[in-house]
Amino acid sequence: MEEKKTRKWRFGKNRWLVLLFILLGIWLAGVYPPIQPHVQLPAENVSHEPLFSLPMIGDFYLTNTMVAMILVDIIVITAAIVVRNTVKKMEKTNELAPKGLAGVVEAIMSYLYDMTESTAGKWAKTIFPFFFCIFFVVLIANWMELIPGVDSIGILHASEHGNPVQQILPGVYAVIKGEAEHGEWYGMIPFVRVLSTDLNFTVGLALISVVMIQVIGLRSQGVKYFSKFWNTKGFFSKPIFGLIDWAVGLLEIVSEISKILSFAFRLFGNIFAGSVMLFVIGALVPVIAQSAFLGLEFFVGAIQAIVFGMLTMIFMAQATMGHGDHGEHAEE
Repeated sequence: MEEKKTRKWRFGKNRWLVLLFILLGIWLAGVYPPIQPHVQLPAENVSHEPLFSLPMIGDFYLTNTMVAMILVDIIVITAAIVVRNTVKKMEKTNELAPKGLAGVVEAIMSYLYDMTESTAGKWAKTIFPFFFCIFFVVLIANWMELIPGVDSIGILHASEHGNPVQQILPGVYAVIKGEAEHGEWYGMIPFVRVLSTDLNFTVGLALISVVMIQVIGLRSQGVKYFSKFWNTKGFFSKPIFGLIDWAVGLLEIVSEISKILSFAFRLFGNIFAGSVMLFVIGALVPVIAQSAFLGLEFFVGAIQAIVFGMLTMIFMAQATMGHGDHGEHAEE
């Protein structure tokens, strides 16, 4: 008779490492309790001296979201170089399908381009670079909150709102600053903060998106595009309907301005709320519990990136349509 094979746990030997890290986390949480979260909207300065000063405006400091922006740029540029080198290597070896990172990027780009082509038609090649670039940058920016150390490693500083030094890290703050007293409070300025939690980034990206929507509309329709905002053709021939068309044009102007607010605050609100949730859960239940919410933020970050990019693509496609086109251009 054949011996029945005993089913082994799929995690194998790694289960002992998981158990070790859980026990280690529980021990560290008891010895060094987690820092109580202090929520702050503006980005914090990580440089004591200003980078430069401008007249009438003031000093500019290096902030933790600027550091995050530099890291996002490095990741995006590195990924582009890796994909480019892989494609060049494929051309030399006559390979049909890329592997690794290039294969993942190709699959995503192919799917998103088909989506753009079905929406924008002949303008897909013009619109797609904006769509994919915005999607990729926002995706990397959002996923930075999943990296250990982001929002959690930084500079200790004296603060009116924070944690007692002797309760969290006895003596450490005194060694660093040389001025801590019993019962002094401190806070922590992270070296890197999630880029999407800074309104400067989301508003700037929203402005780029809305401005390029107008540029695409002007390229596709010419000066005729502005009749969407200022339509006075029927003022004399059909006064009532002409007045309605003129009022609708004013509403279109308001609509374009509202897109900036919609883009900026949707992205900022979702990612900032997710970061606060991670802070709170990490402070209340510092072991294991935060992992589930990290998984949730993984999907939220991806969804917000695709929503931002897709809305930009849809608005750009709509800008290429004249009044009464009804989307016939998509079939051209």
